[in-house]
Amino acid sequence: MTGIHPDNQAPELKDYNLYTSDPVLRRAVARGAAQWRDAELVRQGEEYGAEATLRAAEDANRYAPELQALSPRGERIDQVKFHPSWHTMMAMARRNGIANLPFVDARPSAWSAYAASLYMHSQIESGSTCPTTMTKACIPLMRLNAPLHALTAPLLASLEHDARDIPLAQKSSMTVGMGMTEKQGGSDVRSNTTQAVPAGQGPWGEEFLLTGHKWFFSAPMCDGHLVLAKTRERGSTCFFVPRWRPDGSRNPIHIQRLKDKVGNRSNSSSEVEFQDAFGVLIGEEGRGISTIIEMATFTRLDCALASAGFIRQALAQTLHYTRHRHAFGKALIDQPLMTELLADIALESEAATLLAMELASHFGATAPLDTAWRRVMTPVAKFWNCKRAVGLTGEAMEVFGGNGYVETGPMGRLFREAPVNSIWEGSGNVMCLDVLRAVSRNPDDAHLLLDHLQDIATQAPQLLAQVQQLRAALQLPPETLEPQARRFTQRLALTAQGCLMLQHASTAAASAFIGSRFDPDWGPVMGITSGSHDTAALLRAAWA
Repeated sequence: MTGIHPDNQAPELKDYNLYTSDPVLRRAVARGAAQWRDAELVRQGEEYGAEATLRAAEDANRYAPELQALSPRGERIDQVKFHPSWHTMMAMARRNGIANLPFVDARPSAWSAYAASLYMHSQIESGSTCPTTMTKACIPLMRLNAPLHALTAPLLASLEHDARDIPLAQKSSMTVGMGMTEKQGGSDVRSNTTQAVPAGQGPWGEEFLLTGHKWFFSAPMCDGHLVLAKTRERGSTCFFVPRWRPDGSRNPIHIQRLKDKVGNRSNSSSEVEFQDAFGVLIGEEGRGISTIIEMATFTRLDCALASAGFIRQALAQTLHYTRHRHAFGKALIDQPLMTELLADIALESEAATLLAMELASHFGATAPLDTAWRRVMTPVAKFWNCKRAVGLTGEAMEVFGGNGYVETGPMGRLFREAPVNSIWEGSGNVMCLDVLRAVSRNPDDAHLLLDHLQDIATQAPQLLAQVQQLRAALQLPPETLEPQARRFTQRLALTAQGCLMLQHASTAAASAFIGSRFDPDWGPVMGITSGSHDTAALLRAAWA
């Protein structure tokens, strides 16, 4: 019992390296051929685990953004005031490449390097990843407008965070958000009512004036937003709507209120009204939904990565706590039932990380299998990792007992943060329907993906049976398959994770994962692995 705190309270997990302590992440970076980034990721891992960073993350969430719609003289300024710690976290995300790395570094492996940084950042402060990853995701769309791209390319490529609310021509960097959903439609963006009227040709391209509203406008202090609005001639179209017009005047985007959200409190989300707001055309008029879906594909990847990060942080916190907390004569981690639960969380964390990092690696390549992974597995990974993060953060909170259910501990914010990724960029049902849409529109992709999984699954009869069931489901008529979309997506996610565990995890971890995830008793509660495995060894392998 030597070394136990006299009050039997676990010390705070701080001043540790998120990267060097995560063997699963390090191996994924190496497989993605991103070893060239390793020294930088070690630096970032130390930075993210430092006590000063943890305090900044806490303050950014404790002191919520404040709307200042009017100046003292009654002028519309529509500004959001942030605590300085928000800008500390935004600067860190920017410096670490989360706003642009895979689009400014031509190496395919830049996607794996980027993914590792986002995965770590999300564990410590997730709100700042929202405007940062949206900025990254907008870069291919901004290239569709040549004059606008000429102005914004160096600002998007910058590693500096420029918090000043000034015209783009005066800035050293920029952030870009999104404005898609409206109150009457939500995910059904085809029902949007915001109108766009042509206003001629200008220095940034074809100009329009937008009138209408957005129910979720994230994040309003971005230097510009990609917005969906309808033109009279061709319908839904994508526009870049800046905070400041090219002539240096404020754009009439009026913030009605900031959302009082369950989590993600450091990040401001808003409702806005457009009153002849200036915008310029992005892409082809009338093809706004298909244009902005490309951006959504990138941010859906980010949701899968961030949620894998949430699960990893839940595991790290529970391992640390149970190693320091004692009950009934021994450390919690050595209590047999607790060991079983923690081992199950460790398996879940490894599988989630493998799925997200594997998906990221396929964004950097163009072979047919890479295309199939991006099209089919992006909504799968987004659905599954985000769903699992909600449950896993709850389980981790329970490990702490009452100590987990207080705001001064590490688990409250992590638990409240998890659901946003399941909702943002399409809730669970939307993701599952997108999976069916992807396999119906691109059947060759679906069969190529299943062929790939089958080649791996020959080593495990349980997995092979799952592949065969997936093939059989693809033969069902759409009206029969649609009600089963969640079942199909879950099966595909678990099958892919099982195959990745076979390829990249230890024999013990792969066997425990496959044996439990396809056991009829698995699912309702965590803590059901396989009694034939050394669960303590699984935990030792989870933390370097």
